[in-house]
Amino acid sequence: MFLNHRTPELPTPEQALRGRPVPEFTVPSRHAVLGNPLVGPYPEGLEVADFALGCFWGAERKFWQTEGVWTTLVGYQGGYTENPTYEEACSGLTGHTEAVRVVFDPAVVTYEELMKLFWESHNPTQGFRQGNDVGTQYRSAVYTHSPAQAAAADASREAYQKVLTASGHKEITTEILPAEGRPFWPAEAYHQQYLDRNVNGYCGTGGTGVSCPIGVAAAEG
Repeated sequence: MFLNHRTPELPTPEQALRGRPVPEFTVPSRHAVLGNPLVGPYPEGLEVADFALGCFWGAERKFWQTEGVWTTLVGYQGGYTENPTYEEACSGLTGHTEAVRVVFDPAVVTYEELMKLFWESHNPTQGFRQGNDVGTQYRSAVYTHSPAQAAAADASREAYQKVLTASGHKEITTEILPAEGRPFWPAEAYHQQYLDRNVNGYCGTGGTGVSCPIGVAAAEG
């Protein structure tokens, strides 16, 4: 019923698909580009960050190309359905975003720098869409793994809103929520590092052209 609406709507927990206790597919053991394991536990000293910025194919590539990122994987997050499939997530009946999990070395790249990349790689003012991709699964989101990440994400949203407003853009619609209680369900094998295998494949990422002030000093230092 959600696909028939002119404006996409998130399902309630009662309306969402139930899913399943175990996934219907297996995930590759290692990253096709970086060579490191996709699924944790991860080495001590690394941190995890979760971002949603539209179609996860192009979004994942943005992060795996960043120095200090140890591994990335794509999946579904922020909804209700356990172990969803791609088709279920795209139906609008799971409540999930298309998300990217980024495992990084904070001694090389900071969370603030990753937030800068997040903001500049998409348009966070579009609600349930990203460019021509329309649906609740394409909404902008950050799922934080610590109070420090939450504070940094909130501060960067406030700072980026100021420069967006000055440039004539609308209000940011990005949801910033704790990752706790919002499991990250890895996507099917063919979605993992998709643009490494399909170099001319679809990439829906595109920013506003407005630079985010967060992380600039750290990046230049």
